[in-house]
Amino acid sequence: MAAQTLYDKLWQSHVVVQRDDGSALIYIDRHLIHEVTSPQAFEGLRLAGRSLWRRDANLAVPDHNVPTERVERSGGVAGIADPISRLQVQTLDDNCRDYDIVEFEINDRRQGIVHVVGPEQGATLPGMTVVCGDSHTSTHGALGALAHGIGTSEVEHVLATQCLIQQKMKNMLVRIDGSLQKGVTAKDVVLAVIGKIGTAGGSGYAMEFGGEVVRNMSMEGRMTMCNMSIEAGARMGMVAVDDITLDYVRGRTYAPTGDMWEQAVAAWRELHSDDDAHFDRVVELRGEDIKPQVTWGTSPEMVLPIDGHLPDPAKIENHTQREGVLRALEYMGLQAGMPITAIRPDRVFIGSCTNSRIEDLRSAAAVVRGKRVASSVKQALVVPGSGEVKQQAEAEGLDRIFIDAGMEWREPGCSMCLAMNADKLGAGEHCASTSNRNFEGRQGFGGRTHLVSPAMAAAAAIAGHFVDVREW
Repeated sequence: MAAQTLYDKLWQSHVVVQRDDGSALIYIDRHLIHEVTSPQAFEGLRLAGRSLWRRDANLAVPDHNVPTERVERSGGVAGIADPISRLQVQTLDDNCRDYDIVEFEINDRRQGIVHVVGPEQGATLPGMTVVCGDSHTSTHGALGALAHGIGTSEVEHVLATQCLIQQKMKNMLVRIDGSLQKGVTAKDVVLAVIGKIGTAGGSGYAMEFGGEVVRNMSMEGRMTMCNMSIEAGARMGMVAVDDITLDYVRGRTYAPTGDMWEQAVAAWRELHSDDDAHFDRVVELRGEDIKPQVTWGTSPEMVLPIDGHLPDPAKIENHTQREGVLRALEYMGLQAGMPITAIRPDRVFIGSCTNSRIEDLRSAAAVVRGKRVASSVKQALVVPGSGEVKQQAEAEGLDRIFIDAGMEWREPGCSMCLAMNADKLGAGEHCASTSNRNFEGRQGFGGRTHLVSPAMAAAAAIAGHFVDVREW
């Protein structure tokens, strides 16, 4: 048998039917559901008189529309102030009840962001195919899974058939060797990758992260990397299974136990690319060359190291690129050539499916401990990714560190990552955000987003401007 990549192995093990036109029917092991992309899918089932093909393959949780303030959450779904958000969350509850799907409802301790909850509960396991009506489903590939987002019609298709028609992609290896400097995190690494290859660099590829830096990275760091593979144009990101993966999965609620665990581990240890496997593209970076990163524009590829200066459109020969930079500088309200450290955020957001796990919160807390948020910062939000993350953080006293520093400690949800709930930026406001997208209006109409790591966001909250966290 020819050598295979991790993606080749995952794909081949889930093919139901291979078609002559190159497409294939792929079996789906786990379907994660939230309130935004599922209502039309369930309605489609009702109109067609279809039932679920495999009920226990589905797991639901509201996240995009849930409020993160405790007072509003105390009333459950009925207490959600915004009528559209309230309807979406209530509709998810109703659909899960009607179709007997397990759901972690708004005030369930297990509720949280779907891409935090899945791995945390062991609902995502190595070797699985995992889909969800959300592009950042790529997060789950960190466990050696084939995971990607799907559209609403595909959500209905999976509910009804547990299969999807797919085209096999090409293979890309992103290899980061060497070691990271202190203060440089997985978020900085993946932003550096996007800065190097651009937001279309991974288009048409399944992206595998490898190399010494990735092998030494925690599961939470790997999830951050895979989460943002979609921002590099790839539909999915993944990391080979190793002892770090197995130690993370062991003992989780949906993980196998006893003899089944031993059998699973034996199979999972094969989930890595063969030594002589062929990759259609290889991208290489050195860990020691990567500095803390900050996005300055309106695309994740508009990113610079903390000691960088904004580009000068007058020095860009390519007309399209020059116009893009001009538009981004105008929208962001920034001047060509200014240093990154001169940018002053109005608000700070630590959270999202990219950076809201316990490791992220510990990193931010280590920076703000014993300090106070700068008076120029209007608001600094810390939003844990799930109720279980929140409980662990409070047990470690992290909530008190944030509160004592003048930050707001919130309930779990997507929060200010996107403007679908009460947590929004005002027009013209700059935000140091640990989320994954900095598009125009992503965090609120006219809002200006700068993507950074949790430590960098925390340091900006204290200093009142972006600083090099390596010096802290």
